Amino acid sequence: MIAYRFAFGLLLAFLNVFAAVRCLQFQVGGEDGWVVPKSRNDKDMYNDWASDNRFKIDDTLHFKYQKDSVLAVTEEEYDKCKSSHPMFFSNNGDTTFVLDRPGLFYFISGVSGHCERGQRMIIKVLDINSSSLPPSSSASQNSTADISAADALEFGFRHAWVGLLFKFLMV
Repeated sequence: MIAYRFAFGLLLAFLNVFAAVRCLQFQVGGEDGWVVPKSRNDKDMYNDWASDNRFKIDDTLHFKYQKDSVLAVTEEEYDKCKSSHPMFFSNNGDTTFVLDRPGLFYFISGVSGHCERGQRMIIKVLDINSSSLPPSSSASQNSTADISAADALEFGFRHAWVGLLFKFLMV
């Protein structure tokens, strides 16, 4: 009987590890990739795409492009569409960028004129692990620690597995 409990406990612990590590890779720009928007009406296409997705720490962005580049820059450089010292630079046509911290990331094309035509993007990475409590009513409306219902549900399931494991092993 003890061997079954141990095996069941080990299985639950193993499942909990896989539930906790769920990083995603996002293809920036979908099938078109990292390109200059086709029309002036699409100037916000990358920010619209980014706002439709939820990014967490250790998710990755995959930039696919030809004869272009991608730069991670400061907010000021993003606003100016120009950077002489980017935090990250790649021009190999197939770039993966790891979102390694919560907060905002700013990306622009390094080709002259592309950023001004809309080839730029802001990514907001959530910090869902910073607190298990919802933000207080006095928290600012612009808080960077938004927690979705799905994130809260995942958090609850993860902790329920641990609780079941301990309860089962203590019997």
